[in-house]
Amino acid sequence: MTTILQISDAHLSPRTRLFRRNLDLLTGWAERHRPDLIVASGDLSLDGADRDEDLAFAIGLLRRLPAPVLAVPGNHDVGSHPRTMPTQPVDAARVARFRRLVGHDWWVRDLPGWRLVGLDTEIMGTGLPEEAAQAAFIAEAAAGAAGRRIALFQHKPAFVTRRDDPTFDYWSVPPEARDALAPLLDHPGLRLVASGHLHLQHGAMSGAVRFAWAPAMSFLVEPEAQPDLPGTRLLGALVHRLGEDAAETAVLSPEGTETCWLERIRAETNPR
Repeated sequence: MTTILQISDAHLSPRTRLFRRNLDLLTGWAERHRPDLIVASGDLSLDGADRDEDLAFAIGLLRRLPAPVLAVPGNHDVGSHPRTMPTQPVDAARVARFRRLVGHDWWVRDLPGWRLVGLDTEIMGTGLPEEAAQAAFIAEAAAGAAGRRIALFQHKPAFVTRRDDPTFDYWSVPPEARDALAPLLDHPGLRLVASGHLHLQHGAMSGAVRFAWAPAMSFLVEPEAQPDLPGTRLLGALVHRLGEDAAETAVLSPEGTETCWLERIRAETNPR
């Protein structure tokens, strides 16, 4: 069995000491339990979309954990769709910064019996050349999975209500971009879709597939800012255990985790 520690929305920066205690607690857990792999599912940094130092600092701290680290970008790392982040739209330069400092923004890692796929949700729906290249990669990753089970990691969930919901929102992959995910979402070997971004912990099964929203490591968002979104407000991480034919997922919120609410720390976290 392979154990993966998923850390999401760490929002680390050399300009603040916020959230570092929570990372220390997760590091302590990892040192005791020794996961096989760590996946950082986006928003590693507070403002890596504009600051090399934030992104380099964040990945530097995460790579101190006692297991190999794979990362996908979040909107704080590379920007996002111009409709949701007009002052930091994702573009080729921001993606290139992530690739230079962290690694490729989409990837495949094969393990015994499993294929892990990491995707860049921030380029989806933008029309950038990187979006088309990733769509081709998705098709290849699905076609090459053979008999392996698949675990998919991304920053934004593919959807927050239902897959065919036409509503464009801040929280999920744009509706017009979801068709590109079909080779993976419809693959018979898919068993896990793990995401972050929402700062909410939530899990649901759809047939054999577990959809898991990871809690943020950093801060909670006030309920009034997320009307009608399901989930539990807690801080921590997820632990995935990949078995022969299924993924078991557990919530990890170590004792002593510091609870921060966005509005109380906004002045310190706002990169502007």
